[in-house]
Amino acid sequence: MTDQASSKLGLLPLTALVVGGIVGSGIFSLPQNMAEGAGAGAILIAWVITFVGMLALAKVFQWLSLNRTDIGDGVYGYARAGFGDYLGFSAAWGYWISAWVGSTGYLVVIFSALGAFGALAFFGDGTTPAALAGQLAVLGLMHYLVLRGVKSAAFLNVVVTTAKMVPLVLFILCVAMAFRVDTFRIDFWGSAALGSLTDQIKNTMLYTVWVFLGIECATVYATRARSLVDVSRATMLGFTITMLLLVCVSVLSLGVVPQEQLAAMKNPSMAGVMAAAVGPWGGALMNLGLIVSVGGALLAWTMLAAEMLYLAGRGNSHTAPAVFGRLNAAEAPASSLWLTNSLVAVLLVINCINNAGYNLLIQLASSLCLIPYFLCAAFGLKTATRPGTQAGAFLVTSAVATLYGAWLIYAGGLSFLLMSMILYAPGIAFFVYARRERGLPAFVTGVEKGFAGLIVTLALVALYMIASGQLAL
Repeated sequence: MTDQASSKLGLLPLTALVVGGIVGSGIFSLPQNMAEGAGAGAILIAWVITFVGMLALAKVFQWLSLNRTDIGDGVYGYARAGFGDYLGFSAAWGYWISAWVGSTGYLVVIFSALGAFGALAFFGDGTTPAALAGQLAVLGLMHYLVLRGVKSAAFLNVVVTTAKMVPLVLFILCVAMAFRVDTFRIDFWGSAALGSLTDQIKNTMLYTVWVFLGIECATVYATRARSLVDVSRATMLGFTITMLLLVCVSVLSLGVVPQEQLAAMKNPSMAGVMAAAVGPWGGALMNLGLIVSVGGALLAWTMLAAEMLYLAGRGNSHTAPAVFGRLNAAEAPASSLWLTNSLVAVLLVINCINNAGYNLLIQLASSLCLIPYFLCAAFGLKTATRPGTQAGAFLVTSAVATLYGAWLIYAGGLSFLLMSMILYAPGIAFFVYARRERGLPAFVTGVEKGFAGLIVTLALVALYMIASGQLAL
């Protein structure tokens, strides 16, 4: 990497990475996703919980970026510093898989949105052979852009992120004018079919995590940033912008379309809500907005996925095979990028053959990121309780973030936790290989052996349950 200031990322591109990473396809399906499992009252409570939890998590990332300047690898670096090589690697591995599974979902939803236009109906719901061909072509383009260098890709991401704000702001303005209190109050606390208030809140959790994935994006690029202060500011600025957008889109929609109708609406549901507010032209505009938005998010997450595996593989103390820790002449993590996008291509083919749903991909991607988030929050708490640390307010913040991380794992449900273990388990082979490259034993402590054994056991249980029909993909 060059030391020249001109090659570093400043506040604007870092903020764009946060906003671009968070605001993708999720916001366009958010009205239906939230209404499907909860009434307006439960949705409001869920957003309060999400605001407190995600604000605490964002504050943890902000504080660590400023006060642990010795750690420059974001999620991976924090988990490793707090809990050792294996759990640090596991955080990087889970985050990496989450990123490329999410990218697959983005490609599917782009072509599903294109299929909504009459002339492009052959793309269907994003799982047709024509859609697969288009998805692979777009994936190749993203691959090429990132191979040219992170700096140029980040600049393009700024342009795309700015462009996708336009339809989102227009949606909020139009829906706010069409908002009706009487509509919003219909079945405010949800019907009996939705379950208890607690169940309704739990039903929203994986979706609120999905739409907030990316809050840590700036910290992932800390070593490429012009200043750690920029990393801190970008994290909080990105959180504030996206929180306002997400809450407005979710809550205001319930004042235009009743909860029961909204729950049954086809995704991307923002198009249906906009059509109800201003007419058919609004729905078409939202579909175009989704394509631009998801294209930008896809670029951001393609960069993030490759960067995360690169961070784990670089340096003499790498925890992933060293081949992934190399940069090409344009300072892009080429080996990491090739593996990442090859796996996206394979998953796209599987998705096309099985006609799998977009919701499954995003829920799985969300579940995979829960453990890395929890480990980062727990590291913040561990740091705050260390003797001599003058961080009273941060102690409370990190405790809240840790409790929120634990709540997310619980609320996400056993099914997705078990399925995520199937994807965590192969990482053990990568970790062991990297340890052998360094001439070290696979695991140093009994805790590391215990966690590895638990992951393998849960993965085998999940495979058995899938084979016996007890767990559905």
